[in-house]
Amino acid sequence: MDPAVATTKSQFERIFGSGGKIHVIRAPGRVNLIGEHTDYNNGLVFPMAIDPQVLAVCRGRDDGKVKLASTAFEGEIAEFSVQQKIDRGKPAWSNYGRGVAAELIAAGIPLPGMDALIANTLPVGGGLSSSAAIMVGIAQAFLTIAGLKLDIDRLALITQKAEHEYAGTPSGIMDMTIVAGGRAGHAMLLDCRDLSRKYVVLDPKELRVVVANTMLKHELHTGDYAQRRKQCEEGVAFFQKLNPQIKSLRDVSMKELEAAKGKLPEIIYKRCRHVISEITRTADAAALLGRRDYDEFGEKMLQSHASLRDDYQVSVPELDFLSEQAMTVKGVYGARMTGGGFGGCIVALAQPRAVDPLQEHLSSAYEKKFNVKPEISVTTAAAGVSVIE
Repeated sequence: MDPAVATTKSQFERIFGSGGKIHVIRAPGRVNLIGEHTDYNNGLVFPMAIDPQVLAVCRGRDDGKVKLASTAFEGEIAEFSVQQKIDRGKPAWSNYGRGVAAELIAAGIPLPGMDALIANTLPVGGGLSSSAAIMVGIAQAFLTIAGLKLDIDRLALITQKAEHEYAGTPSGIMDMTIVAGGRAGHAMLLDCRDLSRKYVVLDPKELRVVVANTMLKHELHTGDYAQRRKQCEEGVAFFQKLNPQIKSLRDVSMKELEAAKGKLPEIIYKRCRHVISEITRTADAAALLGRRDYDEFGEKMLQSHASLRDDYQVSVPELDFLSEQAMTVKGVYGARMTGGGFGGCIVALAQPRAVDPLQEHLSSAYEKKFNVKPEISVTTAAAGVSVIE
């Protein structure tokens, strides 16, 4: 048995007692290789599920009560009932579970009561979708106890709605979809307009994905993220006046954008330029990875980071530094910030032989520069949410 599973099961029994049928759910984090801030613009994204994970150990109850505990908040147990209206409540972290239960019930899915312990090895606020992993993991726990299954799209949409309504984060659909539908050894090219998916091989014999955390937490429910979404909406409103068929920035070409230069406010023009160019870059990058053209794929990652830094302005000096330093190590194809920005992580694509020197260099250089040690993890593409036991 995986030591993490054994530890979490023993913690569960210490909190909730032994006996009954216990299930263990694994929900992975995710890293986005390219395609940032395109998901809520109906664009393309290219994420993969990763080894760092959330575990949910759970057991059914026959009284309709749900009791949630978290290894991150020792001694706190949140309680609510699936037989009554589920509102937001205290402690704040319990709103992930409350939201999932409420939206599953609203979708017509009958839920049992449940005891559950959540154990998370993902950095909160690190841009690796810890919230999506927690919510999809809790949803899968409810479904497993109920003996039910949901398809990937439905599971993703229900948990996304829960995050919007209960956690207060206006997230796109990418995080939930890759956590729910990741495939081992593959990245997922996801079209956020129609939710179609294409899996692209990411060969573990040839590639490693290295994630380095700046240790700056980002908070997507704060103003910067919402402001970027609003700026994109302003861009869409401008182009809709010219063409009512335009529904999102996905529908605007670079030629149309360039023709609008000088008519759009400069800041809105720059935001639109990032999104429109990033959607094209993401499609190109997925095709390059499919052809195993890793050098050119890396070049697209660098272009993405520059666009996020200069046009979308969501990078910070710590992210820029890690991305730049990664490229000084032989065998690294590309590096860029990943996630919403304003902190969080960078992702680097590297040859297996480059992993150790890359980790050593980033760790020492970053600590020397910022007096903080970055957390670094190495991963290949993992499977999506699964029932271990």
